[in-house]
Amino acid sequence: MVKETKYYDVLGVSPNATDSELKKAYRKLALKYHPDKNPEGGEQFKLISQAYEVLSDEKKRQIYDQGGEEALQGGGGGGEFHNPFDVFDMFFGGGRRQRERGVRPTVHQMKVSLEQLYNGFSKKLKVTRTVICTDCKGLGGVAGSVVKCSDCKGRGMIVRVMQLAPGMIQQVQSPCGACKGTGEVIPAKDRCKGCQGQKKRKVEEILEVHVEKGMKDGDRIMFEGRGDEDHDVPPGDIVIILDEKDHHTFFRKDDNLVMNIDIQLVEAMCGFSRVIKTLDDRTLFFNVLPGEVIKHSDMRVIYGEGMPHRRNPTEKVGHVAFARFIRILNFQL
Repeated sequence: MVKETKYYDVLGVSPNATDSELKKAYRKLALKYHPDKNPEGGEQFKLISQAYEVLSDEKKRQIYDQGGEEALQGGGGGGEFHNPFDVFDMFFGGGRRQRERGVRPTVHQMKVSLEQLYNGFSKKLKVTRTVICTDCKGLGGVAGSVVKCSDCKGRGMIVRVMQLAPGMIQQVQSPCGACKGTGEVIPAKDRCKGCQGQKKRKVEEILEVHVEKGMKDGDRIMFEGRGDEDHDVPPGDIVIILDEKDHHTFFRKDDNLVMNIDIQLVEAMCGFSRVIKTLDDRTLFFNVLPGEVIKHSDMRVIYGEGMPHRRNPTEKVGHVAFARFIRILNFQL
């Protein structure tokens, strides 16, 4: 029994959640509330990061389960949190290399069906990226027209002094409104028409995404150097995250395909047959012989008919369906 469930509630998981369930929950929520996509989601994004940082660490999770947030802050090794954007970068494949490059990865989540993961497929995906303006070569306007902002003296920030009470003042620092924090201004007549003096512009591009047979929920497909651009650093990456949709018949467990079957009491006692449609549209026949009594939650296996091996698609490494009998219906005349 855990002392409090706040962090579990933030991620929308139970206190018994597995590592894979925590990762899936964080992935979906972090993408949903990332400030780049949800400008109002900053605080929630931070809280999601904190919850995942604690629950994904075995030691911190144990401390939290036993004593809650108070135990973490009381010297339990979890009172300080990483920058939520660093947690995001590490999770989605940026990490140290991406931070050194200076441009964060652009992450897209792509819904895929279990059939598509089984058979493999290709899809065209339209993405929007920020690139250095080619019209002005990133200068923002006519060469030599950029001048230091007179309001902030080129610092990009304005410092205001506020008097809180007699003898008590506070300095407040905020981005300069005149230059939008850049420290530079370009006269209107000299601004680049392509980027309006912003030095960068948005463009749309089409990516060809190839999903290999046997890939799974949460797998990443990287397009190195195809992300956002910035001055004096290599461009960032685009990361495609696969998000598996629920299937009406099977659910995946590692490389096995699991299905639940309801049977009548007479079938449990006397045997039965079922026809199973595979994910590549083949037909399998599943038989339980008379005398082979079936009990609730018993399992039967069709070997070698599970998910294909990602690196060797012709090889099936999983099994079909640990066919599990979840409900034995009373036989009625």
